[in-house]
Amino acid sequence: LMVKQNLLLGKGERLTSDVLVKSGGAPKDNPYTFQEARNRLVPMVQNATRMVDTLPDDACPNDEAIISITLNPEYIAKSYYPFELLQKLGAEVVGSKPKNVTPDKRSRDRAPSEMITTELYAKGSRAAFRRWADELPRWSGTSKAENALISIEDVEAPNPLDKIKGNIPTKGMFPLEIVLHADEIEAQTYLLGSFREFLEHREYQADFGRRFYAGGLCFLEIETEASWVSEITEFSMIRAVREMPSLRVLRPTIRATSIQSNSPDLPDLPAVDSNIRVAVFDGGVPLDHPITQWVSPLELPSMLPARPEYLLHGTSVSSALLFGHIDPRNSLPQPYANIDHYRVLDDSPSENPHKLYEVLERIDGVLSSQEYDFVNLSLGPRLAIDDDDIHAWTAVLDDRFSRTQTLAAIAVGNDGEGDAELGFNRIQVPADCVNAIAVGACDSPDDVWERAPYSSVGPGRSPGLIKPDLVEFGGSIERPFLTLSNEHDGALHPTAGTSFAAPSLLRLGTGIRAHFGNSINNLAIRTLLVHTVEQTDLDCNEVGRGRAARKLEDITLCDDDTIRVVYQGEISPAKYVRAAVPFPLSGLDGMVTITATICYKCITDPHHPGNYTRAGLEISFRPNDEKFSRGKKQLHPDTRTFFGSAGAGTTESELRRDAWKWENSLHSSVTMPASSLQNPCFDIHYNARMEGRNAAPSQKLPYAMVITVKAKKVTDLYDQIVRDYATIIEPIRPILEIPIST
Repeated sequence: LMVKQNLLLGKGERLTSDVLVKSGGAPKDNPYTFQEARNRLVPMVQNATRMVDTLPDDACPNDEAIISITLNPEYIAKSYYPFELLQKLGAEVVGSKPKNVTPDKRSRDRAPSEMITTELYAKGSRAAFRRWADELPRWSGTSKAENALISIEDVEAPNPLDKIKGNIPTKGMFPLEIVLHADEIEAQTYLLGSFREFLEHREYQADFGRRFYAGGLCFLEIETEASWVSEITEFSMIRAVREMPSLRVLRPTIRATSIQSNSPDLPDLPAVDSNIRVAVFDGGVPLDHPITQWVSPLELPSMLPARPEYLLHGTSVSSALLFGHIDPRNSLPQPYANIDHYRVLDDSPSENPHKLYEVLERIDGVLSSQEYDFVNLSLGPRLAIDDDDIHAWTAVLDDRFSRTQTLAAIAVGNDGEGDAELGFNRIQVPADCVNAIAVGACDSPDDVWERAPYSSVGPGRSPGLIKPDLVEFGGSIERPFLTLSNEHDGALHPTAGTSFAAPSLLRLGTGIRAHFGNSINNLAIRTLLVHTVEQTDLDCNEVGRGRAARKLEDITLCDDDTIRVVYQGEISPAKYVRAAVPFPLSGLDGMVTITATICYKCITDPHHPGNYTRAGLEISFRPNDEKFSRGKKQLHPDTRTFFGSAGAGTTESELRRDAWKWENSLHSSVTMPASSLQNPCFDIHYNARMEGRNAAPSQKLPYAMVITVKAKKVTDLYDQIVRDYATIIEPIRPILEIPIST
């Protein structure tokens, strides 16, 4: 007997069309007149110039130094970028960071209050800055460059000691992580040589270790003496220094012995789809372990022998990706895909403080040489994310993932019980990658659940505010996550940690790919995973969007009163695309819930954390194509708030700075009476920027969107839509039958 299956609907992109939307607002009200701005800034520029002039000459390669220019909060949009002013100064912006300021004055006589803005790091010759200080009192505001002064709130020279992040040891030698304002060409041609000479002049050890480049930053490792650090920070091109973080690995939150009874039999079946390419970077898998029929243990050159505790972690992570949480009462499921398991861990971080860059180098080496469909990372620095600075792990991996189709799952870390006031409980690097899915842990696979206490919490950085993206069962003391141990007897190992939630979630992604093949791309799989989370009243800083769907059928099948449509499209810069929401010709009754999720990948600017993503999709929801509240003046129907509404983990200042415009994963729902809906649609507008200023890339931006419409009173909604849209959207036919739980 064939069971009727309402399959996921595809080809939603056939419901899209280009539209012309006129944009442009009213003339700008300025907080300061030109004269007020100039008079405020003259003493600031003169003081900043005096400060950089006190730096040692060898701290300023090519006589170059950095000053910070803080924009007035009303001028942080990319269109106000003070490009002409910087040109006139002969200066170049090499980075920026978000900053909270209370401006001296606001436009339209509003009372000043603390607001978020952007602090630019401008590089120029000290002679050019002296010239600015000298000429500024005579500027008249007759050019666009001079008139840009009204957009500036503050100018100062960075205090070298402010470059120190976190606590630095007070004595002894230790590895120091240094972040330089330099791309690879600048670093190789002159900057590293200048920095080496600067250190040698002070008789400091100048042995540079591993280094990484991403965006306009060079991440460098040096061995240093505690007493040297403050003097090292005087080098003008240093953005930040910190003690090299340790590697967070193998810290399951419970320790227990293996369970010997009821060890499950391994399935005598190959992977569902042997063409899916999956990589795990972890502690290794024993070469003769039973799961090596699906897992290829791969060794990288120049590695020390594997350690048993690392092999246990690596085997558990691979087990979670193959089978999920093991229920000893049931037989193990057939794995969806084979795994290439790269052992990237050998000696202990406590024995080798240089471990962090060594492991990143191994991972990056693999990712730069081949492309995987899915990647799992359950390790990284033991370092909570920082709003002001992007870490090397995030910068390097986000850049890699932005340029490939890879769907990566990254564990958010197990420090959720750290000091909240100091931010030690926040998600850990590199879970702040915007081009990967950050996975937290919940404490139960059952109906009643909450965040596992150990699971690190959000928010992420803005953009990338909703982190974790979602949670998956990761185990708890009361309910351990069961995996296969690294022993060869098939014993079960009870454990807990976000290390196991991440691969368990990724397993669901490989299941979608195995069943639907190439008809759904990896961006759409990421979007589906976020879209189908279980709704919850828990704070999104705790659990992101919610808990991942329990079963494949929860994602791939629809109820009779529901449709779920996948749109896989692309959009040109500055263009608008209208995406229609499928609606039955006969209309709807009762209350209707529309849920939408949109995801895209984009190039990142790690030297501009507050302007980190280069692409933004501004999305307007138009619920009724007959509603024009401004009459004939209006070209398009009314909009109503959908994404980024207050209450979705936002603060007023985040809404004020249009932060949602630059988030590359958006998800929300509205419930409305059917009578207020008439041919609803979403207008999608692609904004592009680079390093916080206007940009016009030539490439189109691929995106994936999933829309669900649910109308409880319309018990044949799915059949109506399939009939009414028969020549446009179509059920996505699985290669394999979707398993139905009974």
